Amino acid sequence: MNLASVDLNLLVAFEALMEERHVTRAGQRIGLAQPSMSSTLTRLRALFGDELFVRSASGMQPTAKALALIQPISDALAQIRGALAPAPTFDPTTARRRLTIAATDYGDLVVVPPLVEALRRAAPGIDLVVRPIIDPAASVVSLEHGDVDALMGGHLPASPRIIRSTLFTERFVCIRDAKRAKLKARLTKDDYTRLPHVLFSSAGGDGLPGAIDTMLSRHGRKRRTAITLAHVVAVPFAVAGTDLVATMAERVARRFAAAAGVSVVPIPYDVEAFPIDLLHTRRAMADPALRWFIQLVNRVCGRL
Repeated sequence: MNLASVDLNLLVAFEALMEERHVTRAGQRIGLAQPSMSSTLTRLRALFGDELFVRSASGMQPTAKALALIQPISDALAQIRGALAPAPTFDPTTARRRLTIAATDYGDLVVVPPLVEALRRAAPGIDLVVRPIIDPAASVVSLEHGDVDALMGGHLPASPRIIRSTLFTERFVCIRDAKRAKLKARLTKDDYTRLPHVLFSSAGGDGLPGAIDTMLSRHGRKRRTAITLAHVVAVPFAVAGTDLVATMAERVARRFAAAAGVSVVPIPYDVEAFPIDLLHTRRAMADPALRWFIQLVNRVCGRL
């Protein structure tokens, strides 16, 4: 392809279409009226020899070709923007800025406290707003639209418009009443399915099967969920003084074990560890403050 014959503004339009999935909104984003944006889409289709976007009830859905193109095109545009833009300066010690992230309960309990400590020490003028992730898919949409600057937690959905990096991995452990754990330090497989369980469900669910239940079903086993709680902090305090057992992320379990009067014990099954991820847009890397903040999150998590 002869680059001299390619209008690079078409690539900017393609990026906007990928992020908005809507012709009119994409046009507004780059300053084009709807008819002009429709004409631009026609030119894009001719350039790449593909439909690129197909209309559906939920908006313009990208084809496989479009999904394959977005990463290299976004990277190329980011380099061009970086080359043309004046070199920004960012001094965290004097900067004033408000950043907004969304985090799962896990992120709130494990990552946010040391992150706040590091932020106050390095950048006291930066304010941080932490929103809850209740509906992960909706939170990803908020990130794509720029309503939040980053998402943090485990089991977050994927999106071709989002950059995901793993902060660290976490594993599951069991907790049970400390006095009972002294009498029997380890749970057998029979113990695990015989004892009643406490389940944490952030949406206040009714104990629908999750990763643990799926694992048990592969072994031909099933557990009884006796108690379902909407807040993870409540789980160890509900377990204390009872015959209940709960399965939790290890860092959360150890954070509250002593205060609640529970002991952390191994799960008597092999359960796969899971990643705790940080999600942000490609645009974030062009923002000096956000780029610094993402680096700070990674440094803090490297010590957890």
